[in-house]
Amino acid sequence: MIMRALEELSVSRDTISIYFVNAALKGVKKLGMDAETLLSHVGIEAELLKQPKARISPEQYTRFVKMLWMVTQDEHAGFSPQPRKLGTFAIMCQLIIHSKTLGEALELSSQFYRLFGDDWFISVEKDKHEARFVPIIPQADDPDHYMTESMLMIWHGLACWLIDRRIPLERVHFNYARPEQADEYDALFFAPLIQFGMSRTEVTFAADYLDLPIRQNVESLEEFLKAGPTQLLVKFKNTNSLTSRIRDVLKSHIGEEMPTLNDVASMLYLSPQTLRRRLAAEGRSYQGVKDALRRDAAIHLLLQPKLTLEDVAQQVGFSETSTFHRAFKKWTGVTPGLYRQLHGSI
Repeated sequence: MIMRALEELSVSRDTISIYFVNAALKGVKKLGMDAETLLSHVGIEAELLKQPKARISPEQYTRFVKMLWMVTQDEHAGFSPQPRKLGTFAIMCQLIIHSKTLGEALELSSQFYRLFGDDWFISVEKDKHEARFVPIIPQADDPDHYMTESMLMIWHGLACWLIDRRIPLERVHFNYARPEQADEYDALFFAPLIQFGMSRTEVTFAADYLDLPIRQNVESLEEFLKAGPTQLLVKFKNTNSLTSRIRDVLKSHIGEEMPTLNDVASMLYLSPQTLRRRLAAEGRSYQGVKDALRRDAAIHLLLQPKLTLEDVAQQVGFSETSTFHRAFKKWTGVTPGLYRQLHGSI
């Protein structure tokens, strides 16, 4: 059981901050729905909303977003004055799947959503060298920028899926102040440059990608739509960053003595100084990467009801359960026992 759980971890994504759950609930709260009851249906206890450091798994987050759409019958989850009925995204995909190039598909998708009005769509811009996704969403409808950021991730993920390869982002600009959870944005929008307080919100990538042919077809679209756009919120993450490469190295050492920074540098054919410098450029430290991996592993293992807390502590590299308790509370704001209790319905 323990080994199987750890093997499953090898394909799981980073955990997701509870901040994004709180932000997503603003839409249903506007509609007068009881957030606590809604969360109970997807195994997220409302108590976690009060813990700023709390985190959930990508699978939980995907179920949560799907639930929001189902209860609101709105792909904008209650945020926009004019709901987008369920199935709108699917119809758009069925329209654009016949496009020859990515640029043609994205332009058609933008035109499709503008049929509903001149707000709440993603504009696609292009010049000689760069292309940009620009969200057109009234800030009054999206004060926490949840839908703005989600739509950017979905459209970037959709573009990646259409050509069957990840499109690296060159820059990400936000036209609002740096938020408290800014450290989360690297995992959401990995790019060499992420800036806040800019003149407008946009993500930029090389224009050449717009000329690439569509690699998907009607058959693969059918499978894609079974999962729905929620999968794009946790898929097509950057796997080439140094942080991701280090995580991949360390995953095979979970439960053992972790390799030192010098060891990992040698494995990646880098000098220790280069590894530190490049991690710093990604806003990370080696200790921080190790802690985040053990945190995510612990969260994943705590969702396995047959494992004891002692099992989990051992498998993430703690010889003393009490030390694991202190570390987990530092990482997430709650003890491992309370975290498991709050997810007891899973």
